Amino acid sequence: MRRIVIATRNTKKLAELRRILAAEIPGIDVLGLDDVEPFEEPPEIEATFEGNALIKARAAAAATGLPTLADDSGICVDILNGMPGVLSARWSGAPRDDERNNQLLLAQLTDLSGERRHAEFRCAVAFVQPDGEEIIEIGVMRGRILPEPRGQGGFGYDPLFIADGQAVSNAELPAGEKDRVSHRGRALRDIVPAVATALRAR
Repeated sequence: MRRIVIATRNTKKLAELRRILAAEIPGIDVLGLDDVEPFEEPPEIEATFEGNALIKARAAAAATGLPTLADDSGICVDILNGMPGVLSARWSGAPRDDERNNQLLLAQLTDLSGERRHAEFRCAVAFVQPDGEEIIEIGVMRGRILPEPRGQGGFGYDPLFIADGQAVSNAELPAGEKDRVSHRGRALRDIVPAVATALRAR
């Protein structure tokens, strides 16, 4: 069985990543951080998605001795100069809470019309092997912020975001369709060839 670690404890994100990887690399055994021996997880202190993804992937690869994928992603609102960006998960402060983050973002966009609510989801996926080889891919999903949450699926800012070309929010999209068009799905599919090659060589 080909094994790989996904450096996350977010169960919804892990399920999404497992689903996408399983479709691209059949027979892969995908482990989350709760499936491996505990290790000291470094803080995400970088100013870019790429930097934070590498922090997580390097630490997990070193601790487990297994090839590791990690992503860092967030929502970047044009009129907020790209914020929340890397602060997306903790936009409303500690502890992290999706609903509070969503409500704060909505409050910051009060009375702004649709053309001033443009935003994008960005995702950096880092693949790190125990020998130190590193690859990064970026995925982007353009769209806009809705005036109120819609849908019960997804996680994070999904209920507030409607992607270009879609009629419903990310939280209303079927899982397979979201995987096809999402920032995370795009970045993962771009990095899959390198992952598959590495796993075949083990």
